[in-house]
Amino acid sequence: MNTNSPIRVRFAPSPTGHLHIGGARTALYNYLFAKAYSGSMILRVEDTDRNRYVEDSAKQLIKDLKWLGINWDEGPDVGGIFSPYIQSERTKLHRSHAEQLVKIGKAYYCFCDKVRLQSIRSKHKGYDGHCREIDADTAMERVTSGEKHTIRFRSPKQGTTTVDDLIRKNITVKNKQLEDFVLFKADGFPVYHLAAMVDDHLMEITHVIRGDEWLSSIAKHALIIRAFGWSEPIWCHLSVLTQPGGKGKMSKRDAKTKEQDDNHSIFIHDLRNKGYHPEAIINWMALMGWSLDDKQEDFKLADLEKVFKLERINPSPAAVNFSKLDYFQGKHVRQMSDREVAASVQPFLRKSGIVPDKEMLLSLVPLIKNRIVTFEDSVEWLSFFFTKEIMISPSEFTNKKSTQEETLVILQNVKLTLEQLQEFKHESIETELRSLAETMGLKLGQLLNPVRLAISGQKVSPPLFETLEILGENLVHSRIEKAIKLLENI
Repeated sequence: MNTNSPIRVRFAPSPTGHLHIGGARTALYNYLFAKAYSGSMILRVEDTDRNRYVEDSAKQLIKDLKWLGINWDEGPDVGGIFSPYIQSERTKLHRSHAEQLVKIGKAYYCFCDKVRLQSIRSKHKGYDGHCREIDADTAMERVTSGEKHTIRFRSPKQGTTTVDDLIRKNITVKNKQLEDFVLFKADGFPVYHLAAMVDDHLMEITHVIRGDEWLSSIAKHALIIRAFGWSEPIWCHLSVLTQPGGKGKMSKRDAKTKEQDDNHSIFIHDLRNKGYHPEAIINWMALMGWSLDDKQEDFKLADLEKVFKLERINPSPAAVNFSKLDYFQGKHVRQMSDREVAASVQPFLRKSGIVPDKEMLLSLVPLIKNRIVTFEDSVEWLSFFFTKEIMISPSEFTNKKSTQEETLVILQNVKLTLEQLQEFKHESIETELRSLAETMGLKLGQLLNPVRLAISGQKVSPPLFETLEILGENLVHSRIEKAIKLLENI
């Protein structure tokens, strides 16, 4: 790739809702490409579609990107030589460029109202060019008089428009398929097609790396740029993200019905609130349509900054695989120090009303570090350590291998064995309970399962012997005694 001129890329989201993994992946690829070639990344908020604008969406988007570790060199929060970076603050620039196209015959004023436009939609596939041949002086008089109008691009009607895409090669569109599309709306705001191309040019963007949803607009964008006589950026349209299993495109519309399997989400703020590590999400997203060598799959953000290349992007659809996210999450958790895991789970414990002693929490981390997926999972694994009362139903002690009467005998023997221990440490606890199971002719699991239920209220818990030690002799005896009384009173 020719890198003689400074690389400048942009991530240009619309503040219409929460940042999802499709947008975050686009931001990531732009960021990585800029880093790999010592270039610059620009964050530009494209908020000219006021009908879909969501208040504070841009602030949350910036927060989510920074949490992921994706930063930029220029943007609304850091400034830059091409400020402002909020598109609605650049409308005068966009208007002047639209009028420039009118002056050179590449665009024209359109006075058709909504009623007429709606009526012709049923007869034509697009705009019928009604105002295309209005005399220029007449059109200007109508504009000057204050008549409501838009500005439309004068699309060619013959031939084709071909655009070269870095990973998709030549994309050719028949010009007769293009209507005379709007550049500037009657509400005083530009349409995305004009605003984005003008801003890309003025901000000296060299590479446009964006989602596949813009492929349908690529001819329009190329025609605008060529109408001005500007050099085109290098285009790179990313692969489409499909739903798990590849059953259709993943979109925001599907978010509430399709992506909530196993409590997953396509929105970054949801993944953050669930307790995923940002590095795990980065690792996961990076491999949705890109690979280094088809072998290596474990990457930290710093690793990706060094090896990322656009040429390694695959245009084929990439399925969103939440199991893979959990896989990377698990690996990242295992690589963290116990203190890092403790600091990461603490906010989730506090949110559930648990305020653990720091040293006790640090002692618990090794018990769950290899068992949790998200940091939020720590609440389910650890809450019984901090609960005063364990609520258990007698029926929970009954299973195919033990009746309530048999479970009562097991707990009575366990209580007696633990009371006779000289030292309440997990090593001695394990030795004595294994011996007890052998004496009673039970498998170890048959002995330990009711003990686990009695002291945690759960059928699954952290390693039991270590758990008993950390809970302490008094609390263990108290909970087992409570379970015994519960079974005796049936």
